Amino acid sequence: MQSPLEIRSDGVPVVEPLDEAIRARADRLEEFFDRIVSCHITLHQPPGHSQKGAPYEVDINVSVPGEVLVVNRQRNPDLELAVGLAFDAMERQIEDYVRRMRHDAKKHVTPPTGVVRVVFADEGYGFISGDDGRDVFFHRNSVLGGGFEALEPGTPVRFAEEQGDKGPQASSVSVVAGHQRE
Repeated sequence: MQSPLEIRSDGVPVVEPLDEAIRARADRLEEFFDRIVSCHITLHQPPGHSQKGAPYEVDINVSVPGEVLVVNRQRNPDLELAVGLAFDAMERQIEDYVRRMRHDAKKHVTPPTGVVRVVFADEGYGFISGDDGRDVFFHRNSVLGGGFEALEPGTPVRFAEEQGDKGPQASSVSVVAGHQRE
């Protein structure tokens, strides 16, 4: 954790065994995600708790990059059980956060597409007219599968673009599957 664990008590005595249990569960959160920014725990003892046996309440706020995960008002008459239930709920939230992050990181970006505009076979290069209207240079060595000789104007292609010395260029070019030469 980047910031120290913060335990607040609202009328609840935090004895050493409870403090140790909270700290151990907070440390365990980092097994689910190791870039937790901060963790704040608040223990509440509702008014009239001792006379009516009202449940203790536990809140946990965990800051992670770009988000604050919150477990509010986990209630139970047994304080240690309320703490355990709150941490169980937070672990599930962290697991969900990690899944969302992984999903975002795994989003597949479709390479740009276009058609071959012109091929200078003797010089070993050509230009692709991208779907966005820009011309992108390509060299014979960037055509995958040794298919440079098969390229002709109008051939649909996918390409990976990078910035070259003189502007955009394709680092790899492949013919769109299913295209037949006539």
